[in-house]
Amino acid sequence: MGAFALGKEELKNMIRENVKTLYRKTLEHATSEEIYQATVFAVRDVITENWMKTHDVYYEKDVKVVYYLSMEFLMGRFFGNTLMNLEMFDEVREVFQELGVDYNRVEEAEPDPGLGNGGLGRLAACFLDSLSTLSLPAYGCGIRYHYGIFEQRIENGYQVEAPDNWLEEGDPWGIKRSEYAVEIKFGGNVRAVPKGNGEYRYVQENYQSVMAVPYDYPVVGYGNRTVNTLRLWEAKAKNRLDLKSFNEGNYQKAAEEEILANTLTDVLYPADEHIQGKELRLRQQYFFISATVQRVIDRFKKRHSDFDILPEKVAFQLNDTHPSMAVAELMRVLVDENDVPWTQAWEITKKVCGYTNHTIMSEALEKWPVELFSRLLPRIYQIVEEINRRFCMELVERYGNDPEKIRSMALIADGQIRMAHLAIVGSHSVNGVAALHTEILKYQELRDFYELNPEKFNNKTNGITQRRWLLHANPKLAGLISEKIGTGWITNLDELEHLLPFVEDEDFRHRFIQIKRENKERLAKYIWEAKGIEVDPDSIFDIQVKRLHEYKRQLLNILHIIGLYNQLRMNPGLDMVPRTFIFGAKAAAGYQRAKQIIKLINSVADVVNHDASIGGKIKVVFLENYRVSLAEKLMPAADVSEQISTAGKEASGTGNMKFMLNGAITIGTMDGANVEICEEVGKENIFIFGMTAKEVQQKYLTGYDPWSVYNMNQEVRMALNSLINGTFDPNLNLFRELYDSLLSGFGGRADEYFVLEDYADYARAQKDIDRAYRDREEWAKMAIRNTAKSGKFSSDRTIRQYAEEIWHLPPVEIGGE
Repeated sequence: MGAFALGKEELKNMIRENVKTLYRKTLEHATSEEIYQATVFAVRDVITENWMKTHDVYYEKDVKVVYYLSMEFLMGRFFGNTLMNLEMFDEVREVFQELGVDYNRVEEAEPDPGLGNGGLGRLAACFLDSLSTLSLPAYGCGIRYHYGIFEQRIENGYQVEAPDNWLEEGDPWGIKRSEYAVEIKFGGNVRAVPKGNGEYRYVQENYQSVMAVPYDYPVVGYGNRTVNTLRLWEAKAKNRLDLKSFNEGNYQKAAEEEILANTLTDVLYPADEHIQGKELRLRQQYFFISATVQRVIDRFKKRHSDFDILPEKVAFQLNDTHPSMAVAELMRVLVDENDVPWTQAWEITKKVCGYTNHTIMSEALEKWPVELFSRLLPRIYQIVEEINRRFCMELVERYGNDPEKIRSMALIADGQIRMAHLAIVGSHSVNGVAALHTEILKYQELRDFYELNPEKFNNKTNGITQRRWLLHANPKLAGLISEKIGTGWITNLDELEHLLPFVEDEDFRHRFIQIKRENKERLAKYIWEAKGIEVDPDSIFDIQVKRLHEYKRQLLNILHIIGLYNQLRMNPGLDMVPRTFIFGAKAAAGYQRAKQIIKLINSVADVVNHDASIGGKIKVVFLENYRVSLAEKLMPAADVSEQISTAGKEASGTGNMKFMLNGAITIGTMDGANVEICEEVGKENIFIFGMTAKEVQQKYLTGYDPWSVYNMNQEVRMALNSLINGTFDPNLNLFRELYDSLLSGFGGRADEYFVLEDYADYARAQKDIDRAYRDREEWAKMAIRNTAKSGKFSSDRTIRQYAEEIWHLPPVEIGGE
């Protein structure tokens, strides 16, 4: 029992009483969803005392706190993971069993909110888990989206977006904190008011405003008494109803302010092909940043009046470019609202802010049109202009009058505001998220900034929390590991190296393989129930699950599957280990080519899975609505982990780490954290293919003709022709655009992500996998080595590095009786 333990009888009584109080029912007549809610309220009672104690200690000791600012927090379900960290999981399962309740059905009753789009949001969630487990004072700060990103449905092979209504049945984990609501101002104009000493105070007038109301969620550390907070902001109208308009019969105008406020926090990443979408995204970013900064400064001022010590009490970590506005908003609050002189405020701001760059993709290095930015955020625009003016003066002093140099580094140029530049200039630390990614930032993408301030740049390779991705997601493997080496790995993943001697232990290998087989059977059952597709647990489970983007190259994977299918049609007796290819991915609502790739995967699946002539040697499955709870089924069941991005494009990847931890073997390029995975496990325990990042860069410079690959490689040619000859589309034109994008490029760069160039080496690596899998004993050794060498990739290690090297944040132990 952990620090939060309840007696079993007490817990039973609390659950019964909560069911009665909440639903006017006895336990016997309650649904799984009702029992879930009742149990959450019982568990929350256990948590709350230490949650309050944690924040009382932080306040009494006046500790430094890091605020992790992120547009995304893909937390997954709270219930099971919280019980694990409370060390109450077994106790609750036993209580449910004694009450005649199916634990798994109760856990499945919890919504899995899509408050993130992929690795960025899931990383933020892993970091919060590690911050609490390491007893580091922290808040996660984001937005309480009413409908998340979207719930993905597949209809006739196409992605269809539906609202993810995760709040429909209530929100038992969140606590509304109306007392901390703050006003957020948009639009209007700025007036300079003389202060009487030759200086001016800047006042925003004629603005539109909403109230930001925080909801707090507990983030429980493993085996300690620390409970940190995830704070998600929701927009509310300042005046809920214009009663005068309502009484005049103008009902739409009466509710206009409330509708506008609700829209602000409805959806993550609204489509932005139109100006309204762009404006909404910009509003969202400023909304949660302004709310957080205002609240943090209010809290600071309760204890302090000297803003020079703010960096000793507060750290802001900007999770990618979305929160870059924190630099300008902190300046606004310091200068306009607290009369801190500009130069002093700027030094404070740089010491408080740290920036994590997560991608080199241009669409993620946000740029806002000056016209939109200045109209929506007039005072913030003025501040960014002043930061830019002073920075450009520094550049002139450093480099002389070099217009092209200044244009390339300026915060504002060519009618756009470059948010990544704002984050770099306004932070004391700029970090990449894998060794290769950081080198690319330093010597390619952000080279000018690195040359200007090399001391700012550092690497913090991403990580994952083993508590969710092994202890909770794969309990049988976790149990086997603990039996052999103890439980220390739960908070120190490096201890998994103690598994290496068991590579040569035949009994251990067989148990390891048997657990993998049971996980594959569980996934096969889920696939049958969800999709009606029968898959063989004895086949190789080859899985690619991640956000759908061209650089992640799901298209390479499906083209290779088409190549295999063509070979089987010509030679049904082809000697190959049966393979089940599993995909899961959401495409951004406005990303048409990504949606076309999803349609292609499903069209290939429809043909391949129903072709009796190939004897079931390959199956293709697309699992809709990829989310954390689905990932927890997939990671433990994978034999092969597809990490096949174009080298130099993936900043890190964290799915690769989750698969590795669970004993899957990577097929991948030397990209992102794959490079470090290869270093840890050795080249003999990973399947590497394709061009290196340097070779890719050279190809971009010298040019590349995909027709040469088409002409010289029959397998590629036949696979591509299958896109347009009716094999997967009776109408012939459905996949013509994908075909043309690979060979012609529509005036742009054909095959921009080198799908065809890397195809042959990818096919070679897949054949190597087929040969290796036939020796099941050797495959088991490779799998165990992958699990044993995954210690480096714990988010605990990453967060320790952030805390020691960027935030200078010591742990704070929360004592108890």
